[in-house]
Amino acid sequence: MIVAEHLSKHYGKTKAVDDLSFTVLPGRVTGFLGPNGAGKTTTMRMILGLDNPDSGAATVAGRRYRDIPAPLTQVGALLDAKAVAGGRTARAHLDALAVSNGIPRKRVIEVLRLVGLDQVAGKRVGGFSLGMSQRLGVAAALLGNPGTLMFDEPVNGLDPEGIQWIRQLMRGLASEGRTVLVSSHLMSEMALTADHLVVIGRGRLIADASVEELVGSSARSVLVRSRDDAALAIRLTSAGAATEPAPGGGLVVTGMPSGRVGEVALAAGIPLEELTPRRASLEEAFMELTRDQSEFATAGASIGPPGGFAPGVVGGDGAGGARAVAGPGTPWPPERRS
Repeated sequence: MIVAEHLSKHYGKTKAVDDLSFTVLPGRVTGFLGPNGAGKTTTMRMILGLDNPDSGAATVAGRRYRDIPAPLTQVGALLDAKAVAGGRTARAHLDALAVSNGIPRKRVIEVLRLVGLDQVAGKRVGGFSLGMSQRLGVAAALLGNPGTLMFDEPVNGLDPEGIQWIRQLMRGLASEGRTVLVSSHLMSEMALTADHLVVIGRGRLIADASVEELVGSSARSVLVRSRDDAALAIRLTSAGAATEPAPGGGLVVTGMPSGRVGEVALAAGIPLEELTPRRASLEEAFMELTRDQSEFATAGASIGPPGGFAPGVVGGDGAGGARAVAGPGTPWPPERRS
């Protein structure tokens, strides 16, 4: 079990983690989610004793990481797959870890086979792809057969087969009663892998709930197609719902259950062709939950016409010449003056 209690961490004037508390229980996969800059990696580093918190504490199985003898036999972690001496072979890297933690060397061969790297065990890791490096990092985390495992973006660089393998591995480890904490930006993968979610934003806890609870709390919608969508939209809006055009025709209705949508259509004498309740995806629920928590919000602007510069955007003339800004109302492309 991992317990974080009132963790806080500053880097200069930047508050990376702010009074963060949560518990990761054994026997399930806990997804650790948040926008870029939310403090996920910093939190994991504090749990592993790589960064000292300004206040608060984190324990694994009731002890601080630095107080655990032979830590690889208790906690396995993958934070940075490329943080390996590139001149070492995969086997030599794992051999060194095994010796330092009193782990039998035969375990090295076992984990290399488990992650699919046994055929390249004698190759230097500096030549490994990101996907291969991720597999080596997973092997290192599993080396001591620990009861607690932490993975930061473990599917980066993996192909579809590798992603499926990671998913099955995580769920298998949890089914054995281990504590598994996984951070990821792939919501579709978390929906298939995680049982529970801890969501943070700007270093603070936003949600600590099961996947079902988190998705169920998000706004639901209804897809409705009728013989007269325009008239139906007016009636639904008058009844208190919000509507917007659906891709491919019809309406997406929020703020009203499907049964009530049908009643409004019936009362208006508008025949329906489709009435489908829609449940939010984990990605939609996450975006709704963290809408105001992203450190790097995008404006959603167009990149402009091909071969030119979008209106209002500063750019070069492509030949090292002067830069121009086209403001509102400026013809595009700008007229050339002789």
